[in-house]
Amino acid sequence: MTMSTSTPQDSPQTAHASHNIDTLQKRGKTFPPPPEFAANAIADAGLYEKARADRLGFWAEQAREILDWQKPFESVLDWSNPPFARWFADGELNVAYNCLDRHVLAGNGDRVAIHWEGEPGDSRTFTYAELTEKVKRAANVLEGLGIGAGDRVAIYLPMIPEAVISMLAVARIGAVHSVVFGGFSAESLRTRIDDAEAKLVITADGGWRKGKVFPLKPTVDTALGGEPSSVEHVLVVRRGENEIEWTDERDVWWHDAMDGADEEHEARGFEAEQPLYILYTSGTTGKPKGILHTSGGYLTQVAFTHRTVFDLHPETDVYWCTADVGWVTGHSYVVYGPLANGATQVMYEGTPDTPHPGRWWEIIQKYGVTIFYAAPTAIRSFMKLGREIPDAFDLSSLRVLGSVGEPINPEAWNWYRNVIGGGRTPIVDTWWQTETGAMMISPLPGVTATKPGSAQVPLPGISVDVRDDDGNPVPFGGGGLLVVTEPWPSMLRGIWGDPDRFVETYWEKFANVPGGPLYFAGDGARRDEDGDIWLLGRVDDVMNVSGHRLSTAEIESSLVSHPFVAEAAVVGASDETTGQAVVAFVILRADQAEAVSAEDASAILRHHVGQQIGAIARPRTIFVVTELPKTRSGKIMRRLLRDVAEGREIGDTTTLADTQVMQIISERLAQK
Repeated sequence: MTMSTSTPQDSPQTAHASHNIDTLQKRGKTFPPPPEFAANAIADAGLYEKARADRLGFWAEQAREILDWQKPFESVLDWSNPPFARWFADGELNVAYNCLDRHVLAGNGDRVAIHWEGEPGDSRTFTYAELTEKVKRAANVLEGLGIGAGDRVAIYLPMIPEAVISMLAVARIGAVHSVVFGGFSAESLRTRIDDAEAKLVITADGGWRKGKVFPLKPTVDTALGGEPSSVEHVLVVRRGENEIEWTDERDVWWHDAMDGADEEHEARGFEAEQPLYILYTSGTTGKPKGILHTSGGYLTQVAFTHRTVFDLHPETDVYWCTADVGWVTGHSYVVYGPLANGATQVMYEGTPDTPHPGRWWEIIQKYGVTIFYAAPTAIRSFMKLGREIPDAFDLSSLRVLGSVGEPINPEAWNWYRNVIGGGRTPIVDTWWQTETGAMMISPLPGVTATKPGSAQVPLPGISVDVRDDDGNPVPFGGGGLLVVTEPWPSMLRGIWGDPDRFVETYWEKFANVPGGPLYFAGDGARRDEDGDIWLLGRVDDVMNVSGHRLSTAEIESSLVSHPFVAEAAVVGASDETTGQAVVAFVILRADQAEAVSAEDASAILRHHVGQQIGAIARPRTIFVVTELPKTRSGKIMRRLLRDVAEGREIGDTTTLADTQVMQIISERLAQK
């Protein structure tokens, strides 16, 4: 899944870099669903035909079947003012009621909603009845602090249950939440608070990460200092027990407010187009974009995709998505999708390697996780450490594995299936974005013969295509730009406060083509000879080397296909001769790091890329490193690597999971 949302630019074709995908496809094979799995699957092939025959009728059926409506809708889609869509607009529902109360009323109040595991080893479990009661109390707390329908609430919390409770309480009263990832700086937090004009911030004293408490309330204090702010109150969860400053007229302890709150709260219905949340995502230039999602269409698609893509059987499955709620994956597939479907899920506060590198596998074993959804960057990190670590745990409960965050290279896909999935579990490689709100392209595990490295097919009810720069469809075997050709229920409704930027960023490029406007995702893609879709990464991650267009994702996949390499990141660096040059940073597998010198590895890998893709793609320089700069969500910060490659001072590293990584890389390369 592409989580980057940088502003799409006029993009080149990626045909010059397509040979690597062809090679990988020919080298691999497809994996049909196991017969027993297919026989009991939630989805069947008939979903595609039903959606093709009547797309709007299909989505209306899903909305009525999956959700409870306090006022039934008659209108399905209003597309009279494209690209501004309205789905189920005359209907009314309450998002929190759909995620909580109705499960309790249906007799499932004793079902576990969340198994929460703290990094230090503490844990809490919430049934649906208990979680409903907490959210009702929190809704009363918010209303007591003057928050009403339409007001914005900023949430700046670690991965603790109070984050989910806060989001659902905000939704319950018709307010709008803006969750800010706990790794963002005070300046980033203030920018988002100001743009949304938030009246309330919900935070914690601190949270656990890598064996230490990282402060959160002090960051909020800094963010709110100086110029006057729209924030009237700060609600503080006690988690880290770290020292904090206190402003009596503004700050409120969460536990004090919750203890005094009424445990009853009526969930009233709101229009389906009631704003649900704003989630900020950075562009290449300018201030962050506040992506706006509304209620009815969004909840319909996240619940439908969560149920069908993961083949969820809520009575028996234990689901775990490792994403932080600060990102859209946490919104859609930790909070709203799973809880709307009555799932039992795991939440974990800390990092995969604390207090030991088998922490994730230990949690899967402890709770009997059956469905696991993680990022390729994490999978490649585990590959680097070797299979001995996961092999020490019982992972036999797993029956579906998911991939999210970026294209997963075939080698990592196969390792994931064979080592974590025991060679038997279907893998759903999902493509979607902050802007799309929910999954758009993915195999269905009981239907699709999965193909390592390919997201494969649009989901039922979703229409996507690969086009050239002029908007013409690209034939099978060709590369181009990924577009969505029809509106979809969970689509973003705009950029908060900036409709012109919304149109310009996502719709302007293909506004005037037949059937337009088309949504331009900002990603390069390719259809193979079978018609399956391969994601090539952001179009702004395409390099121009001597007039040839090369995808960084393709070159990275080529590097990782070599048995020496555990992980790779490729950037384009300025070059006086070629315009741009390919520069790669690679981590060697543990069993190779001592066996081959960095110089030899570099020479071998340059030759390998030249053979797989062509001489034009051969990296000018390959740096062997021990770590790559990653955010806490596992995304590689390629801009920092570009700084190193071009000899510039390293930029802001505050969002990195380990802020020392770039210093180590710079010092190591300076010694060469």
